[in-house]
Amino acid sequence: MQTLELAIFLQFFVGLIAAVNPIGIMPIFVSLTAHMSKEERNKTAYTANIAVTIILTVSLLAGQFLLDMFSISLDSFRVAGGLLLLTIAFSMMSGKLGEDKQNKQEKSESISREQIGVVPLAMPLMAGPGAISSTIVYGSRYPSVSNTLGIAATIVIFAFSCWLLFRAAPIIVRFLGQTGINVITRIMGLILAALGIEFIANGLRALFPGLA
Repeated sequence: MQTLELAIFLQFFVGLIAAVNPIGIMPIFVSLTAHMSKEERNKTAYTANIAVTIILTVSLLAGQFLLDMFSISLDSFRVAGGLLLLTIAFSMMSGKLGEDKQNKQEKSESISREQIGVVPLAMPLMAGPGAISSTIVYGSRYPSVSNTLGIAATIVIFAFSCWLLFRAAPIIVRFLGQTGINVITRIMGLILAALGIEFIANGLRALFPGLA
């Protein structure tokens, strides 16, 4: 596998971490599963990350089809996706964790749902607009079979890493404390903002060649 392809997958992986911010989501995971036994909590973490894998893989495979169906160019989608990532990033850097991913109605409804691994953990907290748009952009930008398989493998690795984090969530939350989680959230927000600007810049250069 070429070094360039590895760099693409690594960039995509880092972008997913920044967009999803699994460490920042851990306090929400702990609070939603506080009434569960250890086995039930682990099962919820497993369900959530299986759902994330399915959602992002479908976005990867069907993303270009959806763009073509609505006659949306990849470059226009890059700009829109970049603006969306910037919005999420600014929210993260201001400490408004989760407010952009889950509104009050969704939060109240999630309490009465048994399968919280799918809603709200997988969707919209993890596989939210930022992660989905990033997946579609990368899948459309690198459409070869080898790159598609590599991106799909990266999604699986990402979900597995999140699953490991969620299994250790109670310990990590106690160790970091809210201050430590807030610091990490702001750093992830800064990375996500840089990634969003990169999306916007690439899209604008293609849409308006005179800017290059």
